[in-house]
Amino acid sequence: MINITNGLVLYGPEMEPIRANILIEDDIIVEISPHASGGCKIDAKGCIVSPSLINSHVHLGDSVVKDIGDGKSIEDIVKPPHGLKHRLLSEADNGDVVASMRSSLLEMLESGTTTLVDFREGGLEGISLIEEAGKGLPIKKIVLGRHDSFLEPFSFPSFSNDSHDPNSDFEDEIRGATLKIIKSADGVGLSGFGEISDEVVQIITETCALKGKISAIHAAEYKEVQKNSLNVTGKTEVERALETGFDLLIHVTSPLNSDLDLLKDKGVSVVCCPRSNGALSVGIPPIKEMWDKGINLLLGTDNLMFNSPNMFREMEYALKVTRGYYKDYFPPVEILKMATVNAGKALHMNTGCIEEGKQADIMVAEQLSRDPVLSLINRTEPKNIITMITDGIQIKNRLL
Repeated sequence: MINITNGLVLYGPEMEPIRANILIEDDIIVEISPHASGGCKIDAKGCIVSPSLINSHVHLGDSVVKDIGDGKSIEDIVKPPHGLKHRLLSEADNGDVVASMRSSLLEMLESGTTTLVDFREGGLEGISLIEEAGKGLPIKKIVLGRHDSFLEPFSFPSFSNDSHDPNSDFEDEIRGATLKIIKSADGVGLSGFGEISDEVVQIITETCALKGKISAIHAAEYKEVQKNSLNVTGKTEVERALETGFDLLIHVTSPLNSDLDLLKDKGVSVVCCPRSNGALSVGIPPIKEMWDKGINLLLGTDNLMFNSPNMFREMEYALKVTRGYYKDYFPPVEILKMATVNAGKALHMNTGCIEEGKQADIMVAEQLSRDPVLSLINRTEPKNIITMITDGIQIKNRLL
């Protein structure tokens, strides 16, 4: 057993600061109280005890092409299959890709992140690369893959009176490709509606749902894709994503019409990536509006081409740009919840929150100001993290 003593614990789903000890047996929190005793003690005097961080959207493979393409348009840089990043990744040596991804995973651990959600390009080979990169590292990887065939053009013949359904071969091909991906991954992560048809999307999301896997897609990342979607289909990307049954939407930086009300009604979570949106000059996510409507919000560092995977940097930027954008107060704890509590809920994980019965994914960091939440968001650096616990294992930063 492990006993974290004398710390200021950010307790429960509302992250209420309380003075308490935390008793952990195997990897489960069994008691939180000032009197919890027993176990191997970790003295957290002068420290904040927080859930470890969850990075809910990252393109880890792009670690090998950092800071390339600055100043180009978002379409020129990241749109598949011929965007700059896709061309460079296709030319990159697999050994270099694995080494760069492993370096990024270590950086995440050093900066308090123990869980990440990776949009994994490259089909089955891409999935194998992240598994190789993460060997032996105590970090949880939720891998959302994709198959190259999803981007191929298909024809959609109409039904006839023949006994053979002319759509069946097409459906079988997409369903088969999806099954191959989710056999090795936790779900599917799609680039966006600009590169894939709604018919293909529907088959993918239905297959994921049938197998209990996650389906996610970039949606409403910037105004142009929303306008194009309306012009072509009469619907916004958010409407299409909700109609086709996605579990998780990435960005929603440029909602239109009733997009936010629909998200609230459907109970679908949104991952915001404000630093990436800023780097690509596509806008500022409407975090306060979405929060006001009760939408469950998550946070991700997105593309390693533009950003470090440091969630403290993402949280600080998110808090301050949101206040600046709205010229209004926004509660810091809601930003921290985006990187912990909310993510655990959306990803159906027993982590992201410190309370009895939860898995012990815990970070102990020096308290650098009177406000524990702002101390984490504004001031914490990797050097200030005293220790982390994940999967019942204590990790000390200096040993990573």
